[in-house]
Amino acid sequence: MTKVLTVEGMMCGMCESHVAEALRKVPGVEKASASRAKKEARVVCADSVTDAALLAAVNATGYEASNVRTEADKPKKGLFGFGKR
Repeated sequence: MTKVLTVEGMMCGMCESHVAEALRKVPGVEKASASRAKKEARVVCADSVTDAALLAAVNATGYEASNVRTEADKPKKGLFGFGKR
């Protein structure tokens, strides 16, 4: 399962590394990456990983995490930017 978190406060590549590293330490997380440009972190994890655990891991590093969503929540876009079925 892929989860995406909104993360505020990242200013550089080192910030991205700190957020990703904190998320990788959460039991059940397989992969984690962060993007300051998109203001988000993306996590591949087991279904048992809770949103609260992910938020706590990021917030403990001093960044502000919120709005956890699964990749399936993100609407797919078609050729002209409209929703895809």
